[in-house]
Amino acid sequence: MAAPLALIAFWPTPIDQPLTGQLSGLLTFLHLQGLPTWLDYAAVEAAANIALFVPLGFVTSMAFPRRPAWQNLVLGLAVSCSIEVGQALFLPDRFASVLDIAMNTLGAAVGVAAAGFLQRRRWS
Repeated sequence: MAAPLALIAFWPTPIDQPLTGQLSGLLTFLHLQGLPTWLDYAAVEAAANIALFVPLGFVTSMAFPRRPAWQNLVLGLAVSCSIEVGQALFLPDRFASVLDIAMNTLGAAVGVAAAGFLQRRRWS
């Protein structure tokens, strides 16, 4: 889990750069077909940031079931902050973003919640 996250986070250029044109074209086509215009490139990027951190929250919660959920959330926040600081300091073609930190932490929270749900179902 850590290796793919590190590859995506510390790739020298934005990981979506090769697909930017195709994704924009697809979104334009889908908007013409009735997809709401609020579902734009920024929304897709935010959703990808959420999805990227769901496994982190889930796995840490399942691996340490007695750890309070807030500690797993703090771990997700710390990992996200570390990534963004690393991008800002060492990757001139990448962009550090507070929004990315928020979306990544939200993804970790979704993972923590999913693990908590499964753990409660298992014990009931």
